[in-house]
Amino acid sequence: MTTHQPYSVGQILEHQPTSDTFRQDVAGGLSRPQKELPCKYFYDQRGSDLFEQICQLDEYYLTRAELEIMRDHAVDIARAIGPRGMIIEFGLGSGLKTQLLLEALERPVACVPIDISRSALMHAAQSIAARFPQLEVMPVCADFTKSHELPMPSRPFECCVVYFPGSTIGNFGPDACEAMLGRMAKMTAGPGGVLIGIDLKKDMAVLEAAYNDQKGITRQFNLNILIRANRELGTDFDLDAFGHRSHFCPMQGCIEMHLVSLKDQVVHVGHENFSFAAGESILTERSYKYTVEDFARTAGKVGLQLNRCWTDDADQFGVLYLRRSEERTASDERHI
Repeated sequence: MTTHQPYSVGQILEHQPTSDTFRQDVAGGLSRPQKELPCKYFYDQRGSDLFEQICQLDEYYLTRAELEIMRDHAVDIARAIGPRGMIIEFGLGSGLKTQLLLEALERPVACVPIDISRSALMHAAQSIAARFPQLEVMPVCADFTKSHELPMPSRPFECCVVYFPGSTIGNFGPDACEAMLGRMAKMTAGPGGVLIGIDLKKDMAVLEAAYNDQKGITRQFNLNILIRANRELGTDFDLDAFGHRSHFCPMQGCIEMHLVSLKDQVVHVGHENFSFAAGESILTERSYKYTVEDFARTAGKVGLQLNRCWTDDADQFGVLYLRRSEERTASDERHI
C-alpha cells in the first residue's frame, strides 16, 4: 500500500476584495433608490465571531438543523459522493460541517476552502489539516461570487464536489442563484456534484424570530457592516442613529434585513454625501426560503439534477446533492 506524508495547510491564495472595491460597493449601494450594502462585507473578524454566536442562539434553528442532518446522514452523503473526492467549499465559516463531511468520505484527496474572511479561513483550514493529516488543504481567501483560479492537488482525484453549506445560497436572488449554480455545475467533474444547504419554507413567526433574537446579537451583526465601513473606509455612520429590522416578505419568499435611519442625516463616503430621511433603510441582506421541488427546478435550468435530499426531523432544513446531467469540459476545472 502506498503511503503519503502528512500535509499541512498550503500557501493561501489571496483574492480578497480591496478597500477600493469595498468603497465602490458602499457608494454604489447607497446610490440606489433602495439603499443597500452587500452582505459579504459582514464577515470581518468581528462579524465572523458574531455570526458564530448567532448560530448558538435558541431562535436560530438553521445551524442546529443542518448539523443534525450531517451527523445523521453523513454516511449516506459520503456514499452518494463516492471515494477520492476533491471538496471545494464556498464560505467555510467554522469548518465544523466540513469536518463531519470529510470524516465520512472515503479517502478524500483534497479540500479547497474559500472564504472572504482571512482570519476565519485560516483558523478553520488549520483545524481541518490537523484533524485530517493525509488531506491536502489549499485555502483561498476570496469573494466566491467572483471568478478566480483555483489550486489543484498534487494527487489525482476521482470526483470534484462543490460544498455550499449554511443556506448561504439563499442570499442570492432568483437570477443570481441560477447563475451561481451554473458556475458550480461547471466545476464538477465526472461523478462529482454540488452538495448544498437550503432553508425550507416554514411558519413566518419562526423565520422572523431567527433574525430578531432577544439577545440582540443579530442587531450587532447587522450594525457591524457600518462599523467596518467606518474603520476601513473612513465613513462616518452614526451607529446610534441606525436601528435593526428584519421581516419576512411573503411575495418574494425571503427574509429582508435592514438598517433603519432613526433621524434625518447625511453620511459621507469619501467625497460623496448620502442623505437619509428618518425611517429610510439600508437593505443589508435577503435570505430566500425554498421548497425542495422549487430549488430542484432552478438547478435543473443549469443542468443540475437532484440526486438525493436529506432533511432534519422537523423538516426545517434541507441538504441536497445535485449531479450534472452532461459532461464538463476540461477548461472548466480550475476556475470558480
